Amino acid sequence: MSSWIMIAAAAQPAAAQEAVAVQPPAAPERGVIAYPPAFFAEAAPVNAYDMVVRLPGFTFDKGQTVRGLAGSGGNVLIDGAPPVSKNDPLDEILKRIPAGAVERVEVIRGGAPGIDMEGRTVMANVVRKQTGGFRGAVMPGSYFVYDGRTLTGIRAEAQWRWAGGRSGELAQVYGRGPSDDLGDGIRTRYGPDGRVILRSDVDADGHGLRQWTTGAYETPFAGGRARFNGAFMLTPASVEIYDRIRGGGLEYEYDNIKRLQAELGGRYSRTITAALSVEAVAFQQWNNNRTTVHFEAPGLVRDFRLEKETTETVGRLHFRLRHSPELSLEAGIEGALNRLDSETDLAVNGRAVFIPAANVQVEETRGEVFARGTWRPNPRLTLEAGVRQEGSTVTTEGDLSLEKTLTYTKPRLAMTWAPDAATQVRARIEREVGQLNFDDFVASQSVGSLGVIVAGNPNLKPQQAWVAEAAYERRFLGSAAVVLTARHYEIRDTVDRGPARFDEGPRRGEIILDPVTGLPVADRPENIGKGTKDELQASLTLPLDRIFIRAAQFKAQATWRRTEVTDPVTGEEREISLVHPVDWEAHFSQDLPAWKSTWGIDASGGFRERAYRLSEVETKKQSTWVVVYGEYKPRPDWIIRLEAQGASMRNVKRIREVYRGVRDPSRLNFIDVRDLEWGGSLYLRVRKVFG
Repeated sequence: MSSWIMIAAAAQPAAAQEAVAVQPPAAPERGVIAYPPAFFAEAAPVNAYDMVVRLPGFTFDKGQTVRGLAGSGGNVLIDGAPPVSKNDPLDEILKRIPAGAVERVEVIRGGAPGIDMEGRTVMANVVRKQTGGFRGAVMPGSYFVYDGRTLTGIRAEAQWRWAGGRSGELAQVYGRGPSDDLGDGIRTRYGPDGRVILRSDVDADGHGLRQWTTGAYETPFAGGRARFNGAFMLTPASVEIYDRIRGGGLEYEYDNIKRLQAELGGRYSRTITAALSVEAVAFQQWNNNRTTVHFEAPGLVRDFRLEKETTETVGRLHFRLRHSPELSLEAGIEGALNRLDSETDLAVNGRAVFIPAANVQVEETRGEVFARGTWRPNPRLTLEAGVRQEGSTVTTEGDLSLEKTLTYTKPRLAMTWAPDAATQVRARIEREVGQLNFDDFVASQSVGSLGVIVAGNPNLKPQQAWVAEAAYERRFLGSAAVVLTARHYEIRDTVDRGPARFDEGPRRGEIILDPVTGLPVADRPENIGKGTKDELQASLTLPLDRIFIRAAQFKAQATWRRTEVTDPVTGEEREISLVHPVDWEAHFSQDLPAWKSTWGIDASGGFRERAYRLSEVETKKQSTWVVVYGEYKPRPDWIIRLEAQGASMRNVKRIREVYRGVRDPSRLNFIDVRDLEWGGSLYLRVRKVFG
């Protein structure tokens, strides 16, 4: 099963418009640039997200899914703190903050007193107004898909602010959306000599439902402030694939995924003295996931079931000391308890099939202590030094019983130098330690015609890397900016793929072989040794008034990567699996105040990713995705938006080089190419604002 099953659950568009800012920002001071509402006025943004994506020299990142709170947030803070949420995406949280409720948006470059940068060198901070009142909105919308489907949805949200600093938020989303990773096309299978040995016509459709309820409440409490938030999210999705073989025969697959996510979070912060403050955070989440896949082909029926339940409990205590205007110190502790209970079944033609690590229960207890300091010896120079000490114990029961304890020290040193108000140079050296992905502990299976088994591996170690980074930023023409960043990673215990092995007993460490063929039975996630990764990233924000395109803005970012690791199967050097060599995106927008409108083009570059498995190499290529949009605001409280999603259409190509047994050029069996075309959709949304 591929990642589109999860992507298909998204029922609202994640991309928002870009727009030009026409007012100069506040003068930068100590690496912080404040952009007031007037900076965004001509673009008439709807919410805080619209404002953030227009910031010069800043690229939005909604963060990543990891256990614990450290490092899980994106690169946008709200009132100086990250949201206490994981399942509720950062972009959705920002979209629920009306633009009229924002006092200013700050870009923090290199750090600022009292701000936890979460290991990043650049952050944005949305500062909200403290005025009272009510604001709400209702947004019905519909997708008109190229294949004739109409998928509708509605979104409602409300925010209240009362006297005494109390506030509340409530939002409800219900809507269906298509999976643009599927489509119609042709599958061709080539033999080792290049001859066509099979050709078929593919009709693949998928869609997902987003049924979300989120809320939050904030109030003064015990001399400080307390904020509580919660979310209840249902995101079912389904996919149906007809693969009609020319000359006769049909392969059919139906995937059904049911996912329930719920979370509760709370933050309490208090200023103890003029120099000392404390923050306490608690978080609890539940995730239940049930996936079933049914596959039929002439003479073959496969049924796969995966049921997975995870829970996470996290507590965090964070102290900040402002020793002087030049020196600030921080220290804290975080603890987390994570649990996974997973059951996997596979039947072929009605008979059960053995899968390594199919039924596993995992419990992880994690703890981390940290300390760091920020020193500004002069207004142009900022130095940051810190260290984190992480420890965890992982216990596994079920098909595999083991217990292991892991400890890692993670130092960090960063420097920011601003020779003038328009230029900044940043550098850091840090040891990063990834987290073990619980999905890697659990067996999975592709139930298609090839029926590839992927075993679980609860005995993984987290990937570690020493990272050296340098960045150069230059601002010009008022609100234009260019940023160049280079990074080098020296990786240990690279997490990739290797052959499944016995993890206990007298044969521990040996490859699991098929007793009939003598070949390995499966591959699994594995630590395959040392590796390297180099990245070069460039971003540009350019107002186009200077070239006679009034009230227009162009933003672009590109990242180039080169990776290297030793393949555990062939012993040769190759790239690390699933790392994109190139990623890029570009955005153009223009405000038309006389027509009360905005229009623009968003382009997400095509990419290539490659996975090296035991008996195959799988390559996925995806073409550039283009969205053309227009937004009309007949009145301040009405907004009509139309998007042509996939104006360039989207081609998704999946190439599988399958070998007889262990991967070796002399054992190539066939090459299977599935070439699908997604014809795009129109998305129409109307927004009515209240208050």
